[in-house]
This record gives sequence, C-alpha cells and structure tokens, in this order.
Amino acid sequence: MSPASVLPMKKNSAGAKETLKRILIEKSYLRDGHYTLSSGETSNVFFDVKMTSLDPLGANLAAELMLEKLEGHDITAIGGLALGACPIISALCVKSHDHENSFSFFYVRKEKKSHGTGKDIEGATLKKQDKVAIVDDVATKGGSILEAIRHVNLIGCEIVKILVIVDREQGAGEALAKEGYTLESIFTRSELEK
Repeated sequence: MSPASVLPMKKNSAGAKETLKRILIEKSYLRDGHYTLSSGETSNVFFDVKMTSLDPLGANLAAELMLEKLEGHDITAIGGLALGACPIISALCVKSHDHENSFSFFYVRKEKKSHGTGKDIEGATLKKQDKVAIVDDVATKGGSILEAIRHVNLIGCEIVKILVIVDREQGAGEALAKEGYTLESIFTRSELEK
C-alpha cells in the first residue's frame, strides 16, 4: 500500500510535513530518467508535483502547510500561473474556508482568452495595491513565477509572498532575488533527497 493511502493526516505541522514528504517521494519524485524541464534544461530528476497536488491527502496537506506560511501576512489574494499552480490554488481555496480568512484566489493564463470575457486572470478581480501571494508547485529557474508576477504587477498589485511546494534549487531563488523577491518553499530538492 502507498503511504498516501495508509498514513492518517496529522494535527501538527511536523507530522503533516513528514506525511507530505512521503507522498511527494512516492508519487512525484522521478529519478533515473531523461526529462525536459519547463526552463528547457534536461535533468535525470523530475518533480511531478501535480501527482501530489491532485492526490486528496497530498492536496490537503500541501494547502494546510502553505496556509500556515501565508497566514498572518497582509495578503488579500493568492494565485499563480496555470497549469502548475491551479491544483494548489484550488486546494488553498477550499482549505482556507476552515481557517476563516478572507483571501481571494486567482490564476494567470499563459495566453489571454480569445473568447468569452477575454481574461488573462481568472478568479479574483485584482485591484491596484492589492497584496498578493504567488504560489506554484515547483520552482526551477523561476520563469513561471516571474510570468505570474508580471501579469499581477501590470494591475499595480504588491507581491508580498512567493511560496512553492518544491524548490529544485536550480536558480529560482536567485532569479527572484534579483527582482527583489524572496522564494519560500515547503521543501527543497535536497530535503527530499535525504
């Protein structure tokens, strides 16, 4: 049986993090292959975090741990770039109800819709000076996060937090730091490889 199917959800952060780590290693940590990353680079290691963020327990734990890192900050909206951020944003949206907060949620399309409302940001109607957290599943070079930030900055929002489930430790933190942002993660690649 898989750890995801036999491990109960823990009530404390350390237990939740350990359980999420086991799910990530079992479902999302692929080794000894040949993978092309969104940055265009190739790797023999791939983090398919959607396999965890679309698992009921994995999504629940990731959302719980992310909300712990997001709460207490002056944040009005949480979002990220489609497709990687979509499962996480949905889980955060549902889980935030238990936390009785007033976050709104959105995702940024890679391309503006050519039909319907023609939106490039779905969900929350962002306004100038909204305080926003950007989330994603994995950070490699930071390109997806920077793309989401670009769209949100065009509205005049302030980015106050950037959070991912896994930081591959391949330059995203440095790329974001050059733009004045700090990358936070639930796990780093080195933590998952221990």
